[in-house]
Amino acid sequence: MWIIYLKELLELARDRRTFFFTVFIPVFAMPLIFTGFGFVSQSLFKQASQAEMTYSIFGKDHAPRLAERFAKEKGFREVVLASPADIKTAIGDDRIKFALVIPAGFEQSLAQQQQGVIALHYNSAVTVDLTRKRVMSVIGGQNRVLREQALSALNLNKEQLRFALDPITLEDHSTADKREQMGAVVGGMLPYILLMVCVMAAMYPAIDTGAGEKERGTLETLLLAPVSRTALVMAKFLMLFTVGLTSALLMIGSMGLLLTFFGPMIGGDLVQMVRAIGLLDLAMVALMLVPTAAIFAAILLSISVYAKSYKEAAGLISPLIIVTILPTLVALLPGVELNWKWAMVPLTNVSLAMKELVKGTMDYSMFSVILLSTTLTAGALLALCRWWFNREQVLFRN
Repeated sequence: MWIIYLKELLELARDRRTFFFTVFIPVFAMPLIFTGFGFVSQSLFKQASQAEMTYSIFGKDHAPRLAERFAKEKGFREVVLASPADIKTAIGDDRIKFALVIPAGFEQSLAQQQQGVIALHYNSAVTVDLTRKRVMSVIGGQNRVLREQALSALNLNKEQLRFALDPITLEDHSTADKREQMGAVVGGMLPYILLMVCVMAAMYPAIDTGAGEKERGTLETLLLAPVSRTALVMAKFLMLFTVGLTSALLMIGSMGLLLTFFGPMIGGDLVQMVRAIGLLDLAMVALMLVPTAAIFAAILLSISVYAKSYKEAAGLISPLIIVTILPTLVALLPGVELNWKWAMVPLTNVSLAMKELVKGTMDYSMFSVILLSTTLTAGALLALCRWWFNREQVLFRN
């Protein structure tokens, strides 16, 4: 069995394409992609929030103080349009970002302590709406001035004025530290990335070790060797398991190094969270990846053995990525927390546990249940793979 296992690893090392997907992508490409995405997204958000915002305003005579506030606001520049009918075209041509239309009698309505309504025209078909947020920040400042003016006629002192403006206010006292806050975001994505690496790294070796040997005609020769079918299955399974687990562990190490050295460029809180993760937490993440990689190795090998050709195997394995995503995304849904029920659900339990470990709120009493349920699932899938491999109608479907 071990000779066949080493033979499979040697063939993998000789295949440059497979080696590329196994080592280069998880160790270098994906960490650089995610780190670069974090840096670029932060830069774009900062640039968008500080970029010059062009606007048009109609009816300035009806609200001169508000128009003056927009004119003095940093980052806003007025563009004169002929009429309100040109607003849609100007926004479509990107000449302006938004337009305000102030109706007649607006100032009189405010003087009579009636609510004034201003029409805001802008393109709301964006994922992150910064335009309305920046406009409301300016209008919010004017609203505060108007409220204070209206209440000053009542001769209220500062305490009474605060009560009139906000009778009840909230003072936030979060029980979550920076690690928990950052871990809720990063910990939700980490399992998805690691499980995807396990699948993608072992996918091409799996196709080659089953369907590939069928196409090359070497599977029949291997079956004639004085080795049991169980030993053959175990050798191929261990090769895929080694590839998937090694790629995930290498990616954890490379991501940790990148965040440690280049994390300050993205955000100091992220670096503090990474440094707060102890060796015990990392060891537990690695332990949970062991049965998880075994689950994927057994499934990939079963599909590859069933396929008639390399092309068919690639087509059958591709939907497995979607199946992998769904249990991982369940861990991101509201109300889904790590408990004894979810600790027995394969893949979802690992995703929830990794998120809790990153946050630093892991209930370590559930760790054994997670390992046991995931290991039993991997063992059952491996037994199914062995039974599958022993069927002649599966091995020689062509």
